[in-house]
Amino acid sequence: MTNTRIEFLYLSEPDMIEAGVTDMAACVDTMAEVLGLFARGDYRMAGPDNVSHGAQLFFPKEETFPGMPVDGPDRRFMAMPAYLGGDFQVAGCKWYGSNTSNKALGLPRSILMFTLNDKDTGAPLAYMSANLLSAYRTGAVPGVGARLLAREDSRVVGIVGPGPINKASFEAYMAVRPGITTLKIAGLLQQDIDGFMHWAESTYPQLTSITQVEGIEAAVRDSDIVSIAVPTPSGSEHYPTVKNEWVKPGAFICSPSHLALDARLTARARHVVDARPIYESWADEIPAPAYESIGLWGMSLVDRVRNGEFARERFEDIGEIIDGRAAGRSHADEIFIYGTGGMPVEDVAWATKVYRNALERGIGTQLTLWDTPALG
Repeated sequence: MTNTRIEFLYLSEPDMIEAGVTDMAACVDTMAEVLGLFARGDYRMAGPDNVSHGAQLFFPKEETFPGMPVDGPDRRFMAMPAYLGGDFQVAGCKWYGSNTSNKALGLPRSILMFTLNDKDTGAPLAYMSANLLSAYRTGAVPGVGARLLAREDSRVVGIVGPGPINKASFEAYMAVRPGITTLKIAGLLQQDIDGFMHWAESTYPQLTSITQVEGIEAAVRDSDIVSIAVPTPSGSEHYPTVKNEWVKPGAFICSPSHLALDARLTARARHVVDARPIYESWADEIPAPAYESIGLWGMSLVDRVRNGEFARERFEDIGEIIDGRAAGRSHADEIFIYGTGGMPVEDVAWATKVYRNALERGIGTQLTLWDTPALG
């Protein structure tokens, strides 16, 4: 007889930590693998062109029905499904709700869960806590860029925006450039700056200098690696701007959030993103110019190519560098601007690695979906 019993593994946040979700070096390796697969096309995401970020619920600005949520900062629910090939061969979906008001309750802004599924039957393989999963894959993608594009002798990192994204990104920079000795931090809230400094000091005793600096210019000047993650309103006049004269030769500048560059720096630098197709598809979904609605640097590059300001060859894809179809750093003084946006395939990949670790180590709780389906 056919065995119809379906079990799946439940992994709490402590389980995820025990199974290695915070192993940043391994996560960087995994993200490099993912970005190479993406560049080759061995994946599927949502939407007719298979590159949609996901599906989001939007709420009205004013109450229209009793009990229905109203719009607010980061007030949303979102599903992010994907399939990934290569050595992964699984499908999955990250689902989360987000509300800035959570912070007043002592909760994270977003609360995330991830479901991993068998690619053929659709049966669940695992259901897991995903806040750390998402944070580490987000930070690891900048780490892939730094490993391939930042100078190997990088010593100084400038952080603009001492929040969770830059915390994860800094972990990745330390994993791929262990010679880093100096950290400069610029931010708006003193408690965030103090928290970041204390965390860096206790986590990385090899750092010889950790200082607070005043503003983006001080964070950028003399830094080998610059990481900018500052939430701002839409509209390029609001985006944090980096000026050419601040940037040292050979610098690597990464932004997983809004970013603007002056014209001289834009002309001087090479421009690389995590996955070019996601920005091109995203720009098709919103009014032009896309960059004015979504201030990721990849959106600026889409607009520049489409209006004839840039040749498409200047809009580079990190996956093509990973695959050897495009060159990495060619000389010590080359400046790189690296934009990241995040993709569901990254969650699938890191979830798969952590799930396999959990199975090998006997971590988590096996739950039964059914012995025999009622609707067979």
